[in-house]
Amino acid sequence: MHNVEVIEVRRSEEGESEFYVHYVGFDRRLDEWIPISRIDMDTVETSEEREKKEGEKEEGGRTRGNKRRLTDEHGHTTGHGHAGTTDPAVLQLEKEHEELTKVKNIGKIQMGKWEVDTWYYSPYPDEYCNVEKLYVCEYTLKYMKKVSTLVKHKKECTVTHPPGNEIYREGKVSVFEIDGADEPVYCQNLCLLAKLFLDHKTLYYDVNPFFFYVVTEVDQTGCHIVGYFSKEKHSAEGYNLACILTFPQYQRSGYGKFIISLSYEISKREGKSGSPEKPLSDLGKLSYRSYWQYVLFNLFQNRMNANQAIPNIDEISRITAIKSEDIISTLQSANMIEFWKGQHAIKVDGKKVKGFLKGIEKKNLRICKSECLTWTKEK
Repeated sequence: MHNVEVIEVRRSEEGESEFYVHYVGFDRRLDEWIPISRIDMDTVETSEEREKKEGEKEEGGRTRGNKRRLTDEHGHTTGHGHAGTTDPAVLQLEKEHEELTKVKNIGKIQMGKWEVDTWYYSPYPDEYCNVEKLYVCEYTLKYMKKVSTLVKHKKECTVTHPPGNEIYREGKVSVFEIDGADEPVYCQNLCLLAKLFLDHKTLYYDVNPFFFYVVTEVDQTGCHIVGYFSKEKHSAEGYNLACILTFPQYQRSGYGKFIISLSYEISKREGKSGSPEKPLSDLGKLSYRSYWQYVLFNLFQNRMNANQAIPNIDEISRITAIKSEDIISTLQSANMIEFWKGQHAIKVDGKKVKGFLKGIEKKNLRICKSECLTWTKEK
């Protein structure tokens, strides 16, 4: 038995009431339509009754300020660039956006051999919304409402890989770099598709300022999209990644770490350090912290094996392309850094380093190999 919040009500084809519900305390990806038979009507309370209870709790010692903070900590407030904002106009827009996107508008997608349940709302054109299944060409990302349209499209479509330039090839893994200005339709379709699996990411219809790096698995029929990351062409904050996604059918296969490592390998070729766009989701923080820790500990282990001194923060940043603040936060979480006489001093725990790397070896970590990357910086 779970507490739910009813978001919307509709009538089924049989005339029965159905409720779109959010499971309180759980991710929005689990929101779904359920029949009235699954709701315990004896426990239903209106929003007015709930607000009255909350008001009584406040009088019992919790201030309104504390209540707001609890809501912020457990609510869905992450997004691009507005974290912690107090601008009334921005807050109102975010509130309106959240109301509009509460209900998933597409149930499933069919892409290649995969049928995938969607997680979130995506602003596809109205005529393609509120359908149980959307059909997507895995090569062009063109979307269709009917399977007959997809069959016709596949007969006529000669495309077998994403547009752009192939910049990486390792066995069956291939990566394409796509300029949003050169391929706006493909990149917009990619953003729409990705939004079905990303919560609270601003969807930019203007894809011109971005590069998109599409990861694929190659077989005899073509290059099948696995995931992607995007980055601004010119980031004032030094971000080397704006958005990252591994599609659900390829998750738990190590592609998340591969995509992160690829973004840093490109930063190395650019000759500068980088960092992912903030704020990160909780899952994003865990993924990046794990990657940073792997890179740093691997560097420490190699230096210790060669009886070489551990580099300072600036030198580590130059070698790894990881920004200094990310290096410091990672080492702080591992209790391997101290602040001494105005400077950060690294204190490597050899036993902890070996233990961590031994655990990583068992997971068969998938990391971008520099020798397989053909990307070069534009002159």
